[in-house]
Amino acid sequence: MLYQLYELQHAMLTPLRYQAEFSRMILKNPWNPLSYTQLGRTLGASAEMVERVTRRFGKPDFELPETTIDGRKVSVTEKVIVEKPFCRLLNFQRSTKRNDPNVLIVAPMSGHYATLLRGTVEALLPHHNVYITDWTDTRQVPAQEGTFNLDSYITYLREFLSLLGPETHLIAVCQPAVPVLATVSVMATEDDPNQPLSMTLMGGPIDTRVSKTEVTELAETRPLKWFEQTVVHNVPAYYPGAFRKVYPGFVQLTGFMSMNLDRHVGSHMKFFHHLVSGDGDSAEGHRKFYDEYLSVMDIPAEFYLQTVETVFQRHLLPRNKMKWRDPTSDQLVDVRPQDIERTALLTIEGELDDISARGQTTAAHELCHSLSQNKQYHHFQLKTGHYGIFNGRKWREEIMPRIRHFIRDIDKDKDPVPKKDLAKVPDLKPDLYVRDKHGVVATRRWLKEHRPENYHYKTKEPM
Repeated sequence: MLYQLYELQHAMLTPLRYQAEFSRMILKNPWNPLSYTQLGRTLGASAEMVERVTRRFGKPDFELPETTIDGRKVSVTEKVIVEKPFCRLLNFQRSTKRNDPNVLIVAPMSGHYATLLRGTVEALLPHHNVYITDWTDTRQVPAQEGTFNLDSYITYLREFLSLLGPETHLIAVCQPAVPVLATVSVMATEDDPNQPLSMTLMGGPIDTRVSKTEVTELAETRPLKWFEQTVVHNVPAYYPGAFRKVYPGFVQLTGFMSMNLDRHVGSHMKFFHHLVSGDGDSAEGHRKFYDEYLSVMDIPAEFYLQTVETVFQRHLLPRNKMKWRDPTSDQLVDVRPQDIERTALLTIEGELDDISARGQTTAAHELCHSLSQNKQYHHFQLKTGHYGIFNGRKWREEIMPRIRHFIRDIDKDKDPVPKKDLAKVPDLKPDLYVRDKHGVVATRRWLKEHRPENYHYKTKEPM
């Protein structure tokens, strides 16, 4: 019923939205003398605020027509490699003959489209052949295509890795950290020849028992039945996925915004003042961010509920009790991270992350205890929240170079990073990253904070 009420509200507000849009166009028309007055700018700003608040934002485009390699502009073309009912595998093909590492970015299926990682893709494009999982809005998937759960997610990833081959580097952003680690674990157990060269887990809930956030506390204090009865709803009849059970994107968005409501309200107030004062650049920056942030998709109820139970309530992966159902045999297969020996591991955490707090992602190192120490790495980004570890200035200037350095160190037969690119976004200085006596690689500052007993250890292998 909630979904239907949401749709009804949107329909009822349509006339108001059209009126606000018409008013905005009139009041901001350069031929209108009123647009140059304080009153005109204030009325125009008010109209735009009303229009944006009542608008529904559709799926954005990646809008990455080119990249810069070695100081030259290179065109980029999106190509669909695989199209499945719940996901497309996209490749950003660059018009260059460079031999760069293959990177598969596993985007989260958590309410936002894969385009939320536009900045992630953009920063990686100059030095990597980038693929990404482009998940489909579930309300657009007809019921005859079947269901999709956490087991299906892992199955999709295995198929993609089998297609791309063993020289692939995985990057999991947030929620996919668990299915990515599970996928690589199953492939290692079966000695699959297509095991990836590396996996980078960024701000993911590997073990949510380590540190608590609002997200983990909600999941732990409510029974699974509560989630099924409260946040799972049926898709309205006029969508292709009619009557599917989903976790609606607008419910997820409401939850995210309520966690930082003051910040969002303040941002919109600043946006209003930028419009009134004529600060076009600041206003456009706000539009771009919220056009993306407010674009949401529905999630399959089976996937959502299984994830809540497996990851946040029963903690099956860190307890070594997680299983994957093989669709070819319908048999349950143990997920054993301790079997991983070939795939190098890099974990990344942000100091201010309020979604996957510090320690949740680094728990992967304890699980992958059979992986040699020279294949385990960690990066702790100071003064950075969840969104900042994969988008923004710190991502581009500090985190991305760390990933680039990690991948190149594993994949040595690829072309070197052009010197002109290193002049613009320099690689990290070797002495910033050291390996302590237990093989943990991190910044000196992180070691001093988290492993003070090993901080003064002298290493001959700075990273």
